[in-house]
Amino acid sequence: MAERDNSTSGAFELPPVPTEEPEDEWRIAMRRDRLLAALTLIAGVGLAVALPFALKAGAEFFLPTTAALVIAIALVPILEWLERRRVPSALAALTCVLLFLVAANVALAAIIVPATEFFRRLPERIDRIQMNIAPLIDLYASFQKYLNRTVQHLAATGPVKAPPTAAVTPPSSILELAASFAPSVIVQVFFGILVVFFFLSGWTRLRRRTITSRSSFGGAMATARVIQNVVDDTSAYLGTITIINLALGLAISGLLYVMGMPFPLMWGGIVALLNYVPYFGPITAALLLALGGLMTFHDIWVALVPAFVMIGCHLVEANAITPLIVGHRLTINPIMILVSISFWSWVWGTAGTLLAVPLLIILQTVLGAAGKPDIAGFLFEHGTLTQRRRSNFANSSEEGETGG
Repeated sequence: MAERDNSTSGAFELPPVPTEEPEDEWRIAMRRDRLLAALTLIAGVGLAVALPFALKAGAEFFLPTTAALVIAIALVPILEWLERRRVPSALAALTCVLLFLVAANVALAAIIVPATEFFRRLPERIDRIQMNIAPLIDLYASFQKYLNRTVQHLAATGPVKAPPTAAVTPPSSILELAASFAPSVIVQVFFGILVVFFFLSGWTRLRRRTITSRSSFGGAMATARVIQNVVDDTSAYLGTITIINLALGLAISGLLYVMGMPFPLMWGGIVALLNYVPYFGPITAALLLALGGLMTFHDIWVALVPAFVMIGCHLVEANAITPLIVGHRLTINPIMILVSISFWSWVWGTAGTLLAVPLLIILQTVLGAAGKPDIAGFLFEHGTLTQRRRSNFANSSEEGETGG
């Protein structure tokens, strides 16, 4: 009977709980996470590839918006200084915009008006330029004759068909030129001014809302640090470089005035403006000064002195003054500067070239403050999904073991 009872009782025993179910669920979760990670990576690569073409195609919108945001970030310290003195946000933003417009108009008036008058004389000064560079012209003429003989020899071997060219009708008057381009430029400038004003007027509320919307104290502190670093680095770079460029322009203007170069303030303004573009800007300024010297002076060596003066002043500024003032905080890899200039000049032309370094500083500051390995974790305040799920499964398994 005892054996019978044991056999019957054993028949009604519950099956053991399988221990592989949590492991299977963990593997399924891992596969799901890998699929999500692969889809996210594909979408990110597609976005990175398509973004430059979208920026180039939509330059009429993205260019004034980006330029306005960079200018607004650079004006934030002035805005905060006014707000600390109990100036309302809207009035402080309007003051910053007006100060920027006055400075920009003064700079453009000092450069454009004399430059128009000076280069209007270029056809009249061609003879003087040719007389100054007569040896170079002779060398070029002999080289051109050699090329012509070579081309004629190649053309004799077979007919060369010229590619068809489309006829382009140039504008017949200044009014037609202004009607073709001025309206869009005016709209973009007005749009950029509005973006700067509304960004500055809502800056304090936007920053407070961005920081307080974080769900953790660490995320709020990281966000505040990133915002402050972006504002500090961008405004410090643009402010410092602006002061250095103004000093460089004034120094060159004084030296050109002593030499008797016409419109010295115009040349100083051109040098100060082009010096915002590393490497390429000073070279362009030196070439323009060489052209201006050839248009003004009769001796070729005297005509090249303004270009040499600019090169000498730039070497002193770039190797002694700027590193001493800026220091190592805003030091950027020269290769990254060249890549940024090449990229943004391809996307937006001359305006993109001027914005290349400030945009690089903003990107470098965000990456440096947020952390390169876990940008997604900074944005969403979590680590990777795999780590979260693994920790969750580990906690659930520990709770199951303690409960058992």
